[in-house]
Amino acid sequence: MRLTEGRHRATWIGLAIVGVTAFVYWLGNRYYNAGRGDLFYLADAFLHGRTWLEVRLGNWDIIAIGDRIYVPFGPFPAIAFMPLVALVGPVAADVFESGINAALGASAVGLCWMLMGRLGVERVRDRLWLAALFGFSTMNWWVTTRGGVWHTGHLFGSILSFGCLIEIWGRQRPFLIGLMAGAAFLTRAPLAFALPFYALMIDRPATIDLPRAAGGFIRDVATRFPIRAWATMGIAFGISITFFLWYNYARFGSPFESGYGLASLPPFLQVQRELGLFNLRHVPMNLDYLFLKVPGPLSRFPFFKPDGLGMSVFITSPGLLMALGAPWRNTRTWWLAGAAIAVLVPTLLYYGGGWIQYGYRYFLDSIPFLMALCGLAVVRAGRVSTFWSAVILVGVAVNAMGLYWAYNM
Repeated sequence: MRLTEGRHRATWIGLAIVGVTAFVYWLGNRYYNAGRGDLFYLADAFLHGRTWLEVRLGNWDIIAIGDRIYVPFGPFPAIAFMPLVALVGPVAADVFESGINAALGASAVGLCWMLMGRLGVERVRDRLWLAALFGFSTMNWWVTTRGGVWHTGHLFGSILSFGCLIEIWGRQRPFLIGLMAGAAFLTRAPLAFALPFYALMIDRPATIDLPRAAGGFIRDVATRFPIRAWATMGIAFGISITFFLWYNYARFGSPFESGYGLASLPPFLQVQRELGLFNLRHVPMNLDYLFLKVPGPLSRFPFFKPDGLGMSVFITSPGLLMALGAPWRNTRTWWLAGAAIAVLVPTLLYYGGGWIQYGYRYFLDSIPFLMALCGLAVVRAGRVSTFWSAVILVGVAVNAMGLYWAYNM
């Protein structure tokens, strides 16, 4: 009875956190209009059997072919928005974007709260600190504030990654994990590289009836590894791959052309892309944005000024270093770290850099996995220490200043 009561209490607290977080996010983003509600208009296009937009919402990150406007961004958020757009239309949905993004960003925080419980973080206080770390000391706050097609995709990506991890530490339904991982790929392509690590974290081999003629090696593999679960996960993920290839072919005549190589760009990004969409020459730039970039001094409030290209994660999210305290003798710890690195690699090779940003927004792809490591570190330590609480508060203060720079950068 006490266990059930505790779960109900945690659920209600989690819902309250989502509500409060959504309100805080909305207070910060309600006056900002990115002017790029492409996903709502793409949802409307899907509802009308089109893959192109009939409106031009900006000069950059579009592909104009005749009177058709295509966008290169992952289509899953538009698919998810189809019921809403069918109900209110794309224009009204675009008007409501600040509230929609606030709800999405807060939902990701709620899923983070839920994951911490699955990992074994029992004390409400500790789960609150971890939820604060993700919700207010990472780029989740910034992308919710700025909105627009670039940032809404990040919110969906975090939601889907947390969903996969919750299922891994739950019932481990492989088809559901594969579907969510595929949807994440159709949202943020680098998240596809997390799939092998989801597979490795499944620890429930399914019983497979093998004929006596099967060799000992085959029997050993079948009983030690969840082959059936992996196959099921792959089939589910394959649905998204199939859609991706068809979607590209329907738009550009090639299943392998996503549109990122065709999109219009400002001159400074055009120069970068000419080096290649993915190139080792982009790695130093992205490493600088992620780890080294610091804001410049300013003689008036707030006394520092970011350049909009990036900011070191050690400044914006120092609390993530808590992940180093995870139990590294646990195999799953290494798979989580592997997933965080794997989804980061294509980003480091990418030409874009993420501009304009307060921090390094592409790192959001890795953060759900790092949050899981932070949760495991807290389970191992027994609590969030005073030191780490203070570190998280520093990150919250830094990201709170992002509200000012969202309107003044």
